[in-house]
Amino acid sequence: MALREIVKYGDDILRKKCRPVTAFDEKLWTLLDDMKETMEDAKGAGLAAPQVGILRRVCVINVHDEHGTIELVNPEIIATEGAQTGGEGCLSLPGEWHEVERPVRATVKAQDRNGKEFTITGEGLLARALCHETDHLDGVLFIDKMKKEEL
Repeated sequence: MALREIVKYGDDILRKKCRPVTAFDEKLWTLLDDMKETMEDAKGAGLAAPQVGILRRVCVINVHDEHGTIELVNPEIIATEGAQTGGEGCLSLPGEWHEVERPVRATVKAQDRNGKEFTITGEGLLARALCHETDHLDGVLFIDKMKKEEL
């Protein structure tokens, strides 16, 4: 495993739409392992592949709950419920913290590192992280979702 450099706001890659993963191989496994290590080192709750310069639909999340580290390959939000407003930050925008509205509950369909499909439902902080990281895969940043009065 290796630490990867986290891409900072202003880099065009953060605004690009990521391509699906089609090869579930050692290259993907290395990426997932490196992303986990990088996220932990930066003390983040999630990290998406474009944040380490890779335009693939991959992210890792750890909100320190019973799920531990969650690896999502080709994630897609398939259901949301309710709304919550809370502070949110991003490893690509260090020092930035803003109020963002997200669903209180989110269900994501994804694949694991071996290509096996699964679904996961998160509430509260996990729902927020699932939405935040999948947004990254479409070139959307949390600052795009800030309340108007904060702009």
